[in-house]
Amino acid sequence: AGTGEGTIGLDAITGATVTVIAENQVVLRSGLAVARQVGIIEPTIRAPAKFTKMENKLNWAELLKNGSVQRLKVDTAEVGMPRSSQPYIDIYFGYLNAPAVGRSVLGDSVYQSLMSRLKPDEHAIFLIANGLESFKGSGFVRGGIYDRVQVAQDMDTATFRDLDYLNLYGIEAAGAPTYQESAIFIIRSPGFSGAYPWSLVFLANKMDRQTGSRTFVNFAREYWLPGRYLEGGRPEIIEPEATWVTVWKSRKVEVVLFLIWLAAAGTVYALREKLVRRSTMKDTRWKDYPKYLLWITSIGFVGFYLLAVPSITQVLTWFHSILFEWRWELFLSDPFIFLFWIFIIISVFFWGRGMFCGWMCPYGSLSELIYHVAGKVGLKRYQRHLLPQHWHDRLKWIKYGIFAGLLTVSFYSMGMAEKLSEIEPFKTTFLVGAWNRTWPFFTFWAVLMVASAFFERPFCKYLCPLGAALAVPSTFRWWGLKRKKECGPCAACAVGCGSQAIDKAGRIDQRECLLCLDCQVLYYDDHACPPLAQERKRRTKAGEPLTPIASDGYFIPITAAAATAAPAAAERQSLPAFIGQEFFDHLFPWSRNALQQPRLLQAVSLALAVLVTWVWVLGAAGSIGPGIVLGWWLAWSVYELVVRMRCKPYVKEGPWWGRELRPASWADMAAYVGFKNLLIAATLFLAMKSAGVLDFLQGLPSLQWLY
Repeated sequence: AGTGEGTIGLDAITGATVTVIAENQVVLRSGLAVARQVGIIEPTIRAPAKFTKMENKLNWAELLKNGSVQRLKVDTAEVGMPRSSQPYIDIYFGYLNAPAVGRSVLGDSVYQSLMSRLKPDEHAIFLIANGLESFKGSGFVRGGIYDRVQVAQDMDTATFRDLDYLNLYGIEAAGAPTYQESAIFIIRSPGFSGAYPWSLVFLANKMDRQTGSRTFVNFAREYWLPGRYLEGGRPEIIEPEATWVTVWKSRKVEVVLFLIWLAAAGTVYALREKLVRRSTMKDTRWKDYPKYLLWITSIGFVGFYLLAVPSITQVLTWFHSILFEWRWELFLSDPFIFLFWIFIIISVFFWGRGMFCGWMCPYGSLSELIYHVAGKVGLKRYQRHLLPQHWHDRLKWIKYGIFAGLLTVSFYSMGMAEKLSEIEPFKTTFLVGAWNRTWPFFTFWAVLMVASAFFERPFCKYLCPLGAALAVPSTFRWWGLKRKKECGPCAACAVGCGSQAIDKAGRIDQRECLLCLDCQVLYYDDHACPPLAQERKRRTKAGEPLTPIASDGYFIPITAAAATAAPAAAERQSLPAFIGQEFFDHLFPWSRNALQQPRLLQAVSLALAVLVTWVWVLGAAGSIGPGIVLGWWLAWSVYELVVRMRCKPYVKEGPWWGRELRPASWADMAAYVGFKNLLIAATLFLAMKSAGVLDFLQGLPSLQWLY
């Protein structure tokens, strides 16, 4: 909207999810269109078209080629019906006022008769159609309204009644197709102009094959009269600025500040080695103060001011967009959420989810600060720093179950998934406000706030579905935290680990680690780390100097170690051989030893792999629903998980392009299999879509028995 006198600004968008952003745009545009239709807002007055002199009559092919006739075709699959050799609707249409078009389509006498009937500011279009559906609909029988077709020009819309309808008895242009129904509609709008582009809109009733619910969807085709038929050619059109561009421009100062904040956060964590070396377990200011500053700015600037709070609903939307339809304008609608997610994705692959969850999440920062402040004001004696490990090891899986449940529900009803995602208290805390919610939401929010005062990050550890979603790729972070060989039996780090991410063997679970860096401070602290403290005491007692601590966490030796014969270097695998092995390892869960299994078992495994691939192809082509594809994807992933734990029980350690492997736990393998299969499916889908393969696959028969 403008900023002039009489305009009203409505902010119903700030902080909303990407789905709500799209809904908001539809509601505002629909409201504006309705206001124009009922006369609340005057239609835009455009300069009338001035037509050039009549040229030779054109045949049908020539009319199509130069754009004088356009085609709007809707397939049955686009409205949720089984695929058919016949289209749902196939409409040819054109603008008849232009002499070159009208005379070619109608013939001279019919064109002259039509023009004599039209009043000033009236316009005629023709439609001919084939297909399973009628563009006339049923509304004209009950109330004289043709409710299936409209003409839209910018925000102005023209609908048709029985008085706007004329019979079309035939097409004079040579080579015209046969058709089942036809019509001439009269546009009676002073704002309409044939010189400017307009669209024919067909309103269809779409059925969701998974739920059986029906919704109305619009299919539109633009029409712009060729410039050769207009005196002076086509007028200059200033395309309206995309909504997301307007949003970015209006908040450019905040965008710059937010980018600075993201860069500062990444820089601080990248310098963690210097920060932890300057800190000790008795004085952690160098490590803590930058983190405290990030927490405070995350809560105040990012959370309450920018309302840039990442949510599981955005993850679900991305899943659906990758698998079905990606729309950049949808994700660009909120610049802060868009930029935040770019940073989150990069940081998750670099360092794991702990960078976002532990340092930058507005709600996680608020929960952590509440815990620290509560300890400072006298509640420390009541605080329970850690749950018993056996309880923690069980409760931590709840968040993964919540994430899996939300993802599954979203394939049947995205609306229901968004309602269930209210288990995240982010909207109550930052977007809407606790005092503006009904009592169930307020009670849940209050319980979590009180629990945060006595337990460190209870929601983050046990309930957060967003944390669970980010934890899966965190299994394969490129750079982890440093460990020593003594970390297994020592367990000094595990005692103080607030996220309880260190197991009895001294291994750090990157899916649970929030990167507090306490273990890294201890790693270099020669008064707290047991092996370092022992070496320090030995040297002090022996009168030996204390050399600096190297990056491996040990004192630099006083004397150089005796030279020993270097072990023979292992023959390094060539790059083509490495790529071939990687391809085989990622796509085939079976090892070479699996070929020695019984032939029947091999045949069943191969058949299952082929069947799952076929189901995925049919799903990508739209022949079966997403719920069926998801079910088979999960079934294959479970099967692959079991096979890999028996045949290839290892995963990559560090970057995916590295060659270092480590033994895999069931959780490691589940994260690897699920994430890998999703990436493979999404990559193949996008490649097939861009190459046009999906258009070919749309003709494939569906496997009805899969339903």
